[in-house]
Amino acid sequence: MKFKLKSKFKPTGDQPAAINKLVKGLKSGHKHQTLLGVTGSGKTFAMANIINKVQKPTLIISHNKTLAAQLASEFKEFFPDNEVHYFVSYYDYYQPEAYVARTDTYIEKETDINEEIDRLRHASTQAILSRKDVIIVASVSCIYNLGNPDEYGKQAIGLKINSKENRDDVLRKLVDMQYDRNDYSFWRGTFRVKGDLLEIFPVTSSDYYFRIEFLGDEIEVINKISSITNKKLNEEKIKEVDIYPAKHYVISKDKLKKITKTIRRDLEIELKKLKKNNKLIEAQRLEERTNYDMEMIESVGYCNSIENYSRYFDGRKTGQAPYSLMDYFPEDYLVIIDESHMTIPQIGAMYNGDRARKETLIEYGFRLPSALDNRPLQFKEFEEKINQVIYTTATPGPYEYTKSGIKLEDTLNSKKVDFKDLRKNLKDSKSQIVEQIIRPTGLLDPEIEIRPTKYQVDDLVKEIENRIKKGQRTLVTTLTKRMSEELAEYLQELKIKVHYLHSEVDTLDRVEILNDLRLGKVDVVVGINLLREGLDLPEVTLVAILDADKEGFLRSETALIQTMGRAARHIEGKVIMYADKITGSMERAIDVVKRRRKIQDEYNKKNNIIPKTIVKDIRGSLVPSKREKKKGKPKVFKRLSDIQKKELIHALNDKMELAARNLEFEKAAEIRDEITELKK
Repeated sequence: MKFKLKSKFKPTGDQPAAINKLVKGLKSGHKHQTLLGVTGSGKTFAMANIINKVQKPTLIISHNKTLAAQLASEFKEFFPDNEVHYFVSYYDYYQPEAYVARTDTYIEKETDINEEIDRLRHASTQAILSRKDVIIVASVSCIYNLGNPDEYGKQAIGLKINSKENRDDVLRKLVDMQYDRNDYSFWRGTFRVKGDLLEIFPVTSSDYYFRIEFLGDEIEVINKISSITNKKLNEEKIKEVDIYPAKHYVISKDKLKKITKTIRRDLEIELKKLKKNNKLIEAQRLEERTNYDMEMIESVGYCNSIENYSRYFDGRKTGQAPYSLMDYFPEDYLVIIDESHMTIPQIGAMYNGDRARKETLIEYGFRLPSALDNRPLQFKEFEEKINQVIYTTATPGPYEYTKSGIKLEDTLNSKKVDFKDLRKNLKDSKSQIVEQIIRPTGLLDPEIEIRPTKYQVDDLVKEIENRIKKGQRTLVTTLTKRMSEELAEYLQELKIKVHYLHSEVDTLDRVEILNDLRLGKVDVVVGINLLREGLDLPEVTLVAILDADKEGFLRSETALIQTMGRAARHIEGKVIMYADKITGSMERAIDVVKRRRKIQDEYNKKNNIIPKTIVKDIRGSLVPSKREKKKGKPKVFKRLSDIQKKELIHALNDKMELAARNLEFEKAAEIRDEITELKK
């Protein structure tokens, strides 16, 4: 299928010029381009138009999961008939394996995998291997080690009606693909058999499974079945289905013996080195761990931390770049790096921190040297995997300018780039940097006011209360997590509906908190650097920046411009900086905003435009949070008939008993609560 953009809006302001120049650049073969778009100027809509015009599979990389979820929802609206997916790290909690030599402390790898995000990751890789009209919105986890796409694709099985398929052969293939047989508790990544009926719960599904009916050695019928009601979902006959592996790390059996033999040979080499250096404890540790892992892989095809052996499974040489999500795309694909001033440095920083931890584990006998090749891409490797890229940001850095054709040495003032002069010359340059300053709604950048830090909290409370009376919202940025929590607690005591937001808040709950802000369930959100790039909150009229004069990463020119942009979607948008002096970063940020306001105001007067507040629907998250799931159960139950409810109670009773037998008492208690709710 082809991309088909659906929107009631058409490009306006300077969007058409930006879209045309960037599309022309892509068709001319430019590898690097930059869209310098201010907050609220419709960068996402411009990107959607570009994708629609060039018709290329697209990877959009964002620097945080919350923004990625928001972008995925927006693109899903623009392309409802195409494949839009969300690919982020599936860990709700991740404690990497590590060793602290100074205290002789080994830290076991601990993870809490979010099943829903794991499902979406599989949906992403399967979509890109099976069709062209695919947009994947990803966090920087897309540069981390992922299984070999060729092997992953080869392991998939296609089941067609009227085709000759031996049922037992299909079962063996499913086991090789890491599917578990489970006739009692049926969920994603499992299958069950009842005579000539084979039921497969795809790893990409959350609410349906496939029922395959055999007649001898021939597939007679394929149906899609609801996992809740056990009723058929397909109206038309399903002719074929593709089932992809349940894990990204899969290997065919004929290669497995050869691989484990190679790993054991490398183990012997490493053991000799350790013993030669009189590291007997390390040698014993390494031998026990590796042999245990090999026995697990030979028995069930998988082991915990199998990714540390990925180099062998992928057939890579020592030091060779790992496979990542980028390798699943065809050669002619488009990369969009959203908020590139944040995302590019984040991508560049991933490799070194990971390597330092792994080197210690190898030195003390916890892992083979091959663990070093289970890693994120180095920045140079990342650049090599890019086909064509568009950087989108309101505040490009030297990297974006240089890559997009600006010679920075011509505009250097001692150590820093004079971006003020640089921006003036953008229109005259032949670079592939496009400015998008005019907002379709005619809104100007927000007014800025500077107030003293003395009694800043009391002053802030008055401003918040004024906004609440008007039904408006407020964002407050602090410098530390502790301060954000304490300020939120203080505002709560004053009966203000408030929530704090920082990196320790669950990924999926962050989206819900921001939706609550838009809905009016929360009037104020207090945060640190999460309240910056890309957050689309039209109801916000006040952005308060506490301690704005504390020069540093969180109060740099770029950070301030991005933070102020959150107030640029409402006609009454205003920024208050609490500061006792004007720093260099503050001065430069204020100059940028003043310049933009001037351009925007002149355009409005010339075209008789009256500024209007942005009106935007509140979208549900692509991935429901834990709280949303709990809230959603009764609604799902209400849609069921009495017979369906009785069937579901019976099935849930079996699940509850199985969970109890497996000593999963928390899971059993949750199922018990569902049964109680159903019985009501």
